[in-house]
Amino acid sequence: MLEQRHREKSLKVPAFARTTWPVFGLAATAILISALYAAGHYGRSSAVAALIAQGHADANLKVALLRAVLERPRALPLLLAEDQQVVGALASRDAEAVDALDRKLEGLVAGTHASVLYVTGRDGIAVASSNWREPLSFVGNDYSFREYFQRAMENGTAEHFALGSVSKRPGLYISRRAENQAGALGVVVVKMEFDQLESDWREANRPVYVTDANGVVLITSIPSWRFTTAAPLPAERLGAIRQSLQFGDAPLTPLPIVRPQPLSDDASIVSAVLPGTSEGEYLRLLTPVPSTSWRLEYLVPTEPSVAAAVREARLLALAVLVPILALIAFLLRRRQMITIRIAAEKTLREELERRVTERTVDLSRARDLLQEEIADHRSTESKLQVVQQELVQANRLAILGQVAAGVAHEINQPVATIRAYADNARIFLQRNRKASAEENLGEIAALTERIGMITEELKAFGRKGRTPPEAVDLRGAIEGAVVLLRSRFAGRLDILAIDLPPPGLAVTGNRVRLEQVLINLFQNALEALEDRTDASVNVSVETLTDEIVIRVSDNGPGIDPSIRSSLFSPFNTSKEKGLGLGLVISKDIVADYGGRIEVESGETGTTFIVYLRKAAL
Repeated sequence: MLEQRHREKSLKVPAFARTTWPVFGLAATAILISALYAAGHYGRSSAVAALIAQGHADANLKVALLRAVLERPRALPLLLAEDQQVVGALASRDAEAVDALDRKLEGLVAGTHASVLYVTGRDGIAVASSNWREPLSFVGNDYSFREYFQRAMENGTAEHFALGSVSKRPGLYISRRAENQAGALGVVVVKMEFDQLESDWREANRPVYVTDANGVVLITSIPSWRFTTAAPLPAERLGAIRQSLQFGDAPLTPLPIVRPQPLSDDASIVSAVLPGTSEGEYLRLLTPVPSTSWRLEYLVPTEPSVAAAVREARLLALAVLVPILALIAFLLRRRQMITIRIAAEKTLREELERRVTERTVDLSRARDLLQEEIADHRSTESKLQVVQQELVQANRLAILGQVAAGVAHEINQPVATIRAYADNARIFLQRNRKASAEENLGEIAALTERIGMITEELKAFGRKGRTPPEAVDLRGAIEGAVVLLRSRFAGRLDILAIDLPPPGLAVTGNRVRLEQVLINLFQNALEALEDRTDASVNVSVETLTDEIVIRVSDNGPGIDPSIRSSLFSPFNTSKEKGLGLGLVISKDIVADYGGRIEVESGETGTTFIVYLRKAAL
């Protein structure tokens, strides 16, 4: 390097050639720093947007579960307030009637998941209670100071969250005034506790809590946060709450959540300190709880997702910029070498002209050597250009091979099915049909697992790898493919006539990958018949000696002859929004397990024939 610099100075190299590398170094550094900063900002923004979308979905599910828990006990006070046994016991205060009422309330608690049921007189003193046998029975206690008693007596009904004055356990008190023709007799109260709900929330390992209109935390997955506040309360409001004994002697201190950075009306970035951990960054999402004045707040940790997204974005930026800068450096170096060579040639010519008379022989030899060197340089340059072109072409083909769009093509059907199940689950929850909703959520979980398996299979396909073959029940694979298509082709699957094979008929392959093949073939057939009134798709299975043959036939217009010859080539499609990857992937999947796909097409329709190796379960 020192010899080269000395040579450049002695050969009168132009100034721009000597300053090229410092300028290039500064420019490349500035470009890389700017790109990494922009990539980091983009990665963080995209990660936060994804977390907001997922967090809202999770928060809505938690709100739906909370509503389901709330709705169960709300009917009890209404029914009991009109129950003749309750009205009679309050009116007569007869010992036998009160004893019978105690036993009735005790039996109702066991079947309703309520914490306690009790009835007070108009003076607020408990007359009967479901816990009348326990040492801390409510019977005889005065609850006239309680807000739920006062509001029920005034308005007929009330809901109030508070700390139990006897049990010292928090819960929601739902009250209803009992009355007869003579007027108000007392109040029926049901207390609902949320221990099971809070336990379910804790299993998710993400902080979630519910606040009332004053911002006081009522229900929470972190017990130490109970009866803290989302924001500092005014002194007068704080004093009124403490005087009411709604939350006992709780200090009502603010939550350890600081430095909020609003993103929208219901989302912000905050710093929080969870019990047993140091301060971390979280996405806080706010969701109102219908039919109440409560609000559910959900904290989602951002650091892992943001760090991963920033890292990926910066690696991608480097993967793009480094080759470009390397190419520019190569071109600059080449130009510099040409400039140095031209300067050398000029210096040599001047030296040779000055000494031509006294060193003719040496000059001739030097000229020959120079010409030979020039020829070698030109030959090397030509070879480098050829190698460079070959590398560019190889790189282009490698990028083309990474058909990432195939992932979206392959999981479109499961995603549509998940959407349908989610909509149904929402309706079931609104109708308080928890069992049906849980069944739909189970289906969603199974489909998400299936999407993960499809993604892994597509990655294996992108690597030209093979999934180990296994025996697959063909009937189950066909039925699974129809399930995934049901949401997209709702109302049209009646044209799909399937002659299902008998149970136990197995082929060699992989369940998910074979379903991909069947989905592609069924979908192509159904889409080819969109505008036909006499549309029909027939699926049949034939058993040969060593093979199983699946035929998918439609009565559509057939395949255009112009694309038939390249039907199994990538990106060859006749659909306006098609990617041209379905048949390519299907052919490779079948070939991976020793099978093949053939096609017959004419004016009366198209038949795809899939040959698979027979296997034993």
